[in-house]
Amino acid sequence: MSDPRTTSPGAGPLAGMKVLELGSTVAGPFCGRLLADFGAEVVKVEPPEGDVVRTMGKMMEGKSLYAASIFRNKRLLSLDMRAEQGRALVREMAARCDVLVENFRPGSLEKWGMGYDVLSAANPGLVLVRISGFGQSGPYSTRPGYGVIGEAVSGMRHITGDPDRPPARVSVSLTDYITGLYAAFGAAMALLARARTGRGQVVDTALSECAFSFMEPHVPAYDKLGFVAGRTGSALPGSVPNNLYPTADDSFVHITAMSDAVFARLCAAMGRDDLAADPRFAKAKQRVGNVEALDAMIADWTSTLPRARLEALLVEAAVPATRIFTMADIFADPHYAARHMLVKAPSAEFGEVVIPGIAPVLSQTAGAVRHAGRRIGQDTRAVLADWLGTGGAELDVLEQSGVIHQDTAARDAARGERISA
Repeated sequence: MSDPRTTSPGAGPLAGMKVLELGSTVAGPFCGRLLADFGAEVVKVEPPEGDVVRTMGKMMEGKSLYAASIFRNKRLLSLDMRAEQGRALVREMAARCDVLVENFRPGSLEKWGMGYDVLSAANPGLVLVRISGFGQSGPYSTRPGYGVIGEAVSGMRHITGDPDRPPARVSVSLTDYITGLYAAFGAAMALLARARTGRGQVVDTALSECAFSFMEPHVPAYDKLGFVAGRTGSALPGSVPNNLYPTADDSFVHITAMSDAVFARLCAAMGRDDLAADPRFAKAKQRVGNVEALDAMIADWTSTLPRARLEALLVEAAVPATRIFTMADIFADPHYAARHMLVKAPSAEFGEVVIPGIAPVLSQTAGAVRHAGRRIGQDTRAVLADWLGTGGAELDVLEQSGVIHQDTAARDAARGERISA
């Protein structure tokens, strides 16, 4: 089957939608990136010094490789929202867009004269996506909160890592990504509702709540049993076997065989059909109660085989198992290549850069990567001309007064085109 992302990328299901992204760092820009991937015209507003995400991750020649991915497919406008003229431009653009994404501390938009009551009076169909640490209401709402803070409050951080040491974290902004995903989902639902009612609404997305939603199995367990989940390392409680096992060449393979049928296949691959009939292990509930004994038996077996042989044997037996991939493994992997999950994107700063592909895959209206993230203010003048009809002389005044910032290379190129014309 061919991949719609490359054979028929089309315009995407959000084609024709205008999105104004005021969010910074990760959660807001990731929400905007998802909307842009699927066809929306996303204009990201950055301060003249750039979004703080440009200081995160690895750099090449002083330029952010992270920004090349999370700002992809967007038009980049730079203006000073500390200036009233800058805020006035944002209000004008908000009156012309379908979705506005922001992740300031609650109350900031209202302080700037851009609360939803003001924005929706000029644009009743506007969907305002609000991302914050703790939501727009409640006793914690005014607290500042990054993703990892929301993760800690959600309880998810408490269950992450090994039981004999402090809570660990995943080496990405996990809660920001979870929240950005919920925010984009909320925007899509609000747009569907608008198609019926003609009116927009506010999407209130809290980092702490989005992370907490992933604690689903542990909520009723506490309610009915008073059970407080803790850290379990590489194992997943209640799913046995489901763990990381050592190999003969000092590596590891993760094996998941929780269902009875898959467990029987694992036992056959081990040459231990007797385990599938053993009353301690024959059924999933019995395995949960005897996890330590079973894990030890599996580890004794995996330790006799090198990783590559073990992985091949398990795959052949239709047992879910894999080594733990590094980024180098991913770049060398044929499945990632076949699924177009490593995309070479044209870049204003790097010429070309590899960034993650599109997920999920839509068979009829697939998303597409059109270009990598651009330079600060690369599209400022073009966006204001397109969205607001602002003329060149007015743009010159705004730029000279410091209200807007235009990337020098883009400005010179545009002037050269006008002269040659």
